[in-house]
Amino acid sequence: MPLAGKGMLLTSMDIDPADEADFNRWYDYEHLEERVAIEGFIEARRYVAHIGSPKYLCLYSTRTIDVLDSPAYRDKLAHPTAWSAKTMPRFKNMIRAVARITISQGTGRGAVLGIVRLRPQADRLDELRAALQTRLDPKDLDGIISMHLLESDARLSGATAELTAAADAADWFVLIDATSVSAVASLQAARFTGNAAPVPATQVSSGIYDLVWDLAKSDITSDIKQG
Repeated sequence: MPLAGKGMLLTSMDIDPADEADFNRWYDYEHLEERVAIEGFIEARRYVAHIGSPKYLCLYSTRTIDVLDSPAYRDKLAHPTAWSAKTMPRFKNMIRAVARITISQGTGRGAVLGIVRLRPQADRLDELRAALQTRLDPKDLDGIISMHLLESDARLSGATAELTAAADAADWFVLIDATSVSAVASLQAARFTGNAAPVPATQVSSGIYDLVWDLAKSDITSDIKQG
């Protein structure tokens, strides 16, 4: 499976331009490493929007979804660092989804990520999942590396002690790992957005994001060993 683990935390937000430099320093010099260091976290990837909103997106892979309800993770939520306590209340248009990775096809990851946010009909989840299984096949698609489905857990998603505003906790997310913006845009139009949106679901939004950087647990472990 191209995505590491079976669980994922997706967060996305905007930030005022006046706070943006400090926000990026916080992510780059504290927050990503702090989260990846938690037991059961595997890696994190940071993105910035090429086309779409909110502007910033982060994906945290975990061994299972249960890691995102574990005592170790809950302790971090309950006891944020001073920098986190200052930064997180500045988030705007916050999305927070704790999800299971239920479909993941292809091999590897791309420097460009397409995302489609879907609101499924609660009584037709199996039908939607079956429809997406075929659409999430990257075989013979130029520039498409892999594709994935995240199914949010409504109980675990949404607001936390750190983040008091985060909406639509039961939405699903299609992720498209690709090598170019044009490859993502063409595929979104052909399979996932507008008249091609999968039924039974409502398309909430879509976007295309550029990878900023990623961090794996092994990177942190190597730093500790070298130190």
